[in-house]
Amino acid sequence: MFTGIVEELGTVLAVEPAEDVVRLTVRGPVVASDAGHGDSIAVNGVCLTVVDAVQGDRFTVDVVQETVRRSALKAVQAGDRVNLERAMALGDRLGGHIVQGHVDGTAVLRSDEGDLTRFDLPGGLSRYLVEKGSITVDGISLTVVDAEPDGFSVALIPTTRELTTLGVRQPGEEVNIEVDVLAKHLERLAAAQLDALGERGPGA
Repeated sequence: MFTGIVEELGTVLAVEPAEDVVRLTVRGPVVASDAGHGDSIAVNGVCLTVVDAVQGDRFTVDVVQETVRRSALKAVQAGDRVNLERAMALGDRLGGHIVQGHVDGTAVLRSDEGDLTRFDLPGGLSRYLVEKGSITVDGISLTVVDAEPDGFSVALIPTTRELTTLGVRQPGEEVNIEVDVLAKHLERLAAAQLDALGERGPGA
C-alpha cells in the first residue's frame, strides 16, 4: 500500500532482460536506506519487490512481462529518472490517497499549459474518473480537474514539477495510471447487485 507521495527522484542504473523478467537496478538513497530483500518499492507507481541485497544507495527489482506489457516501464532506459516511494507503514499519515501500485494502464501526455496538464486516456479507464476525484500518475497522487470521455487534466504545483518526473515529461510520452481503487470496487458491487436483481426478477 502506498500514498502517492513521492519520496525522491531515483535514477535507473541498469536495465537487464533476463528469463521472463526485466531486471532494473535503481539508485535511490532515501528509499534504499532501510530497504531489504522482499520489501516493496513503487517505481513510477508500479509496486515492485526488492530481489537483491541493497548496496548502499541502490536496489534491484524484477519486472514481470505482464507489468512490462501493461505499464510505461517497457520504455525505461539506463539514466532515466523515476519516482520512488516506499510502502506505507502502519500508523503513517495518508498524505495522498490509497494507492496499490497496481497499474491499470497508461496515458499519454497531451499538453502542458502551465496551469493545466492534460492526458489522453484510452482503454475505457475514463469511466473511473470524476471531477475532484483522485488519480495516480507515475506514482503521484493527483486531483482530477476535468474528467473527459477520452482523457483528463490535473493542476501541478511547482513542488510536484520540481520533485517528480512530471517536471520533465514531454507531450507524447507515456505515463503509468492507477485509477481510484474505491471506484473499481463500487463498479463491481453495483454490477453484482444488478446481477442479483436480474436473477430474482422484477417482482422479487
